[in-house]
Amino acid sequence: MASRVAVTRFAPSPTGYLHLGHAFAALTAWSAARGSGGRFLLRIEDIDRSRCRSVFEAAIRDDLAWLGIAWDGTVWHQSERQDAYAAALTVLADRGFTYPCFCTRRDIAQSLSAPHGPDGPIYPGICRMLGAAERDRRIARGDVHALRLDVARALAVAGDLAWTDREVGSVVARPAAAGDIVMARKDIGTSYHLAVVVDDADQGITLVTRGDDLFAATHVQRLLQALLGLPTPAYHHHRLIMDEGGGRLAKRTPGVTLRDLRAAGATPAEIRSRLGFV
Repeated sequence: MASRVAVTRFAPSPTGYLHLGHAFAALTAWSAARGSGGRFLLRIEDIDRSRCRSVFEAAIRDDLAWLGIAWDGTVWHQSERQDAYAAALTVLADRGFTYPCFCTRRDIAQSLSAPHGPDGPIYPGICRMLGAAERDRRIARGDVHALRLDVARALAVAGDLAWTDREVGSVVARPAAAGDIVMARKDIGTSYHLAVVVDDADQGITLVTRGDDLFAATHVQRLLQALLGLPTPAYHHHRLIMDEGGGRLAKRTPGVTLRDLRAAGATPAEIRSRLGFV
């Protein structure tokens, strides 16, 4: 049976040079699109302008072209899509799914009621208990705050959710495990979760290919899709490319960026073969 036509995307942040792990992710998405007669899109996730650099975006484009990866259509930049994210936040707020949180990271870390997850303390819902008058008073006073998702309230409306992953099949979504996550901060008008969900829907992505380190993020993103009435793509959380010691690659790891490998004489064919693409 012919495979479904896939619209995929590669969505790096321009905060450093691409390494072998990025190359594997890009080739995985590109191969899925080209193998099904679909489309491969390039999206630059640059919402954190304090860390993003134009020189790294130029290098991303150059490295992909060097690997023989061509993208379809216009390159999207998250920094140019704040209006779309603000509109999604308004939908969530109007339906009562968000609330202002005035807690600092220290407040959360020092809270005796904060459970710990794999990434540190999970927000215990301190500001969820504030009354409307107190919230309004603190906002009017100019207190710095973030917007959090009231996951329990959201799940009460969304009900049971699931998604399909090419590696493990059907997955029951359990977004409550992440707690009431941040949807937006004062310095960054959206969160990674919200921006990705809105962008994937607006770009018509039908297959999200990304590393299995982001598997847990899909639980939250599946809930946001339900709340915003957005389609749910298929997922492929693929393996990560590790260093010789079995650790995760990083942009600062010497000798693993495509820039380093190119300078050492590696060819595109050698890189593709090394990563299992022939």
